[in-house]
Amino acid sequence: MLGKNISRARTEEEPLDSSQQARDAKWMRCALECARQAYLVEEIPIGAVLVRNERIVGKGFNQSIRAQDPTAHAEIMAIRSAAKKTRNYRLPETTLYVTVEPCMMCLGAIIHARIARLVFGASEPKAGAIQSHPLVNDDFLNHQIDWSCGILESECSRLMRDFFLSKRKL
Repeated sequence: MLGKNISRARTEEEPLDSSQQARDAKWMRCALECARQAYLVEEIPIGAVLVRNERIVGKGFNQSIRAQDPTAHAEIMAIRSAAKKTRNYRLPETTLYVTVEPCMMCLGAIIHARIARLVFGASEPKAGAIQSHPLVNDDFLNHQIDWSCGILESECSRLMRDFFLSKRKL
């Protein structure tokens, strides 16, 4: 699914071409690897990579529990990593790949960093701020972002489901 200007309802656009879909799947696999790192340290398994010119400039996974930091979401960690690497808090011409739909806090960081495009795998019906619960008014924002979702959705969803099932068994 595609969207333009995250706060608007879905827009009807041309579907992604197969080469773009292949690139999106490639980078989402990298985000899934980050999510698996979170799983291994018993954090909620969400991973993110930030890409510019077909290179990863930042990556991260959820670390809120072990860092004792409620802001240490995968998206924030990837943005912090990229900002440090590029020595710039603005990250134009980048695409953020994240395994699960970002929350309101992460959406704010994405907008402030001026990320051009967001791609997420699975929707987040409780806290997702892009598709599940669009929380922003695009006329209010000074930066707009294109987004798409559903890339490797079943793999992203399965990782979350397996994590929470394992927690319930304990």
